[in-house]
Amino acid sequence: MSTLASSGDQRLADALLSTGASDIRALDRARSVAADSGQLLHAVLLQLGLVSEGGLASAYASILERAIIGPTELEQIDEPLFSDRLSSRFLKQARALPINQHERTLRLVMANPFDDYSAAAIRLATGCEVIRDVATGADLEAALNRLYPEDDESEDTDGSHTNHDPAEEDADRLKDLASEAPIIRLVNQIIFRAVETRASDIHIEPFEDRLVVRYRYDGVLHEVDNQPPRTTAALISRIKIMAKLDIAERRLPQDGRIKLAVRGHEVDFRVSTVPCLHGEIAVLRVLDRTTVSFDYARLGLAPEIVASFRDALELPNGIVLVTGPTGSGKTTTLYTGLSGINAVDRNVVTIEDPIEYQLAGINQIQVRPVIGLNFASLLRAILRQDPDVIMVGEIRDIETAQIAVQAALTGHLVLSTLHTNSAAAAITRLRDMGLEDYLLTAVLRGILAQRLVRRLCQTCRHPEIASPELARRFALDATHQHTLWRAVGCPECRHTGYRGRSAIAEFLRPSPAVTRLILSGADHEQIESAAVSEGMVTMFQAGLRAALAGETTIEEVSRIVGGGE
Repeated sequence: MSTLASSGDQRLADALLSTGASDIRALDRARSVAADSGQLLHAVLLQLGLVSEGGLASAYASILERAIIGPTELEQIDEPLFSDRLSSRFLKQARALPINQHERTLRLVMANPFDDYSAAAIRLATGCEVIRDVATGADLEAALNRLYPEDDESEDTDGSHTNHDPAEEDADRLKDLASEAPIIRLVNQIIFRAVETRASDIHIEPFEDRLVVRYRYDGVLHEVDNQPPRTTAALISRIKIMAKLDIAERRLPQDGRIKLAVRGHEVDFRVSTVPCLHGEIAVLRVLDRTTVSFDYARLGLAPEIVASFRDALELPNGIVLVTGPTGSGKTTTLYTGLSGINAVDRNVVTIEDPIEYQLAGINQIQVRPVIGLNFASLLRAILRQDPDVIMVGEIRDIETAQIAVQAALTGHLVLSTLHTNSAAAAITRLRDMGLEDYLLTAVLRGILAQRLVRRLCQTCRHPEIASPELARRFALDATHQHTLWRAVGCPECRHTGYRGRSAIAEFLRPSPAVTRLILSGADHEQIESAAVSEGMVTMFQAGLRAALAGETTIEEVSRIVGGGE
């Protein structure tokens, strides 16, 4: 296999094309950059985001006709091989790891199996014939950092050890640390791996003995990596540099954005840093437009909910609200609604904090509280711009609520969000802010309350007949057998049993009966009871229907919405 490198780039290009991991235009671009910079083709492809680490590993595996070594097999290695002959620094630089020795043969896992120099050096150092296998760079580096945690001890002497007071570290030193190749590669791997595996958030959290990396999948956090604590300052500084934040300021929270090319397309990341006991916590929200579809069917909303919501958006004036806790998909639902009403003959304006996705043909404005540009001041200014439809990211205070009401009374359609647990609770929330009941009844056109429940993996879900006790608890028809579904877990769903999320919702339309209750000062329970008697399907009932349809589990509905009736 010593001749692998001679025709390596061409073989790699052919394999990337055959596996569908890249296309001819991306490869031509990468070849041009590689020729100008003198870099290898695989390095350029990764740096430009033209191919994922998983796609690169698949291409190498197809050339070698061997399976990819995954994290499960790497985690089974308890101690490093040939630690007396192979330095950890060399292995980390080469991104190579010996995993098994049989007589005079050594299995070597490499991120780049065409690296003849490293393979030959390991063969000479160990005296074994080398068989090359392939793994992704991220999986290899995680295994190397676990097996060789003592590497780079010398960093302790240059001011990067976490026992030093972070406030005393020089900004130039942080820049130097953040500019080192291993840190740049580590941050890129953390980010690219999150995008490749469709994580919605990246949490980087420093503790006394480790730096923890967690990804949020389908609303649930999963720990994916641990790094030595000494990497905290450099890694956080690197993220701050990418987000154009002040790396010397570590006493105050900061917010920023990163735009990167991943898998050949641009992905935005919303960055937030907050000081904590052992450094700073960084959270990155992944805003990948290719994974978001502003389509009601993809959201999972029931047809009757979609019809009611669309009818409300077609009204010439009034207020339409979408409610739910943080992360329940309110903004995505509003974007979907805006996409449906966007037309050349209507002036549609949004006020957002922050602007998450850009919508064609819509004027989107970013709130900037630091300079006094808040929801209320922007809403006042926008009313002088002759808008037809206004979306206010969130009604947070009485001032914004009052201006929104005035806008609705003067002929505008206003869309906004509130943080409430149900549709009926939005009415009492606005009342608690200070809005009069007669104004609420005059402008309110509809309230959609929603949650996101995890979708069952269609590959491994398992049907079960609901027990009589369960049927009684959830008021199911006792004369029929009901099939519910259980989450099992398989490789396609990362062994969670769930894959993706779906919205369940309730829509409250102010009927004459509901209007009378609002004017009489009724609480949200009375209002909800009246709406249900008129045909409103509650959020829990919607979730129960989804569970019976095999879309989710009753446990997931109970976890997200509550225990039921």
